[in-house]
Amino acid sequence: MSAVKNIRSLSLIELKEYFESIGDKKFRAIQAYEWLWKKNARSFDDMSNLSLDLRKKLAEEFEFNTMTVDATQHSCDGTLKSRFKTFDGHLLEGVIIPTEKRNTACVSSQIGCSLACKFCATGLMDRKRNLHFDEIYDQVAILNEQSEKMYGTGITNIVYMGMGEPLLNYNNVLKSIERITASDSMAMSPKRITVSTAGVAKMIKQLGDDKVRFNLALSLHAANDEKRNTIMAINESNNIAALTEALNYFYEQTKNDITLEYVLLKGVNDSVEDAEELVKVYRKIPTHLINVIEFNPVSGIPYLKSDEDTTQVFTDYLAKNRVNVRVRRSRGKDIDAACGQLANKNQT
Repeated sequence: MSAVKNIRSLSLIELKEYFESIGDKKFRAIQAYEWLWKKNARSFDDMSNLSLDLRKKLAEEFEFNTMTVDATQHSCDGTLKSRFKTFDGHLLEGVIIPTEKRNTACVSSQIGCSLACKFCATGLMDRKRNLHFDEIYDQVAILNEQSEKMYGTGITNIVYMGMGEPLLNYNNVLKSIERITASDSMAMSPKRITVSTAGVAKMIKQLGDDKVRFNLALSLHAANDEKRNTIMAINESNNIAALTEALNYFYEQTKNDITLEYVLLKGVNDSVEDAEELVKVYRKIPTHLINVIEFNPVSGIPYLKSDEDTTQVFTDYLAKNRVNVRVRRSRGKDIDAACGQLANKNQT
């Protein structure tokens, strides 16, 4: 057995085989597996029902790299932002957004981002690396513990809308969801999980081929290619026509919910003409909802939030044209925890 193998990459069957190979009982593997995925141990030392010698041997033969909380911030509206530190010293952020009916965890899939969307704080950062599936899982497990402590109940929903583009870390994102939804782990329903993408058409189709059971959100933000190219460089290689085709394929294969996300930028994409174009896109995609999002100010980004009157005219036009639309108000913007604000100024 390799001395540097990640113990959380082993299945329960593989873990049983390992314990048998060292002359130990199979039930020890079950105990260890529970510590890894149900009791959320942070180190081998936490595995108190395993002997000291066995814990020492596991530490010698396996890596067990867990996420730690580096800092937390509390918003006046109840939102909680945590800054996590990886085993190799990188920083990333996750958020809990509490409401009366649900506690939603917003998690990151990459350290930084390579897409450089012009209105997003994470887009100002370089992408350091992808997060491994167990690092994504750690975020969820820690946020769930924080939610139970802060609000008296665990998280009810998860959105992959934090730092990074989830579909550019495809395998780790899917593996993390597999673990989160597994009966021997958190056992969360996949219908309570949404993966948000800036639009990687090829990988959206792959989600369909893989028959995933979670929901999908597309960060659209402009309804014509010329305008979307200026604020989201990914549109140059994944234009609206390609995304429309991919989303239809995804829905045909999965029948899962699709949401369109549309952040309003003052004088950029918030006119009635923009709303007209958005209606046309909406008609071509099997989406059940458009989330119109307030822009949250970010230092170094020149865009402004649309005023209330413009927002009302925009959403009224959508509603009058039988578009299911919801305005998503900012949460946690006083601690830079709102949509598009996640970034570590002292990132390493």
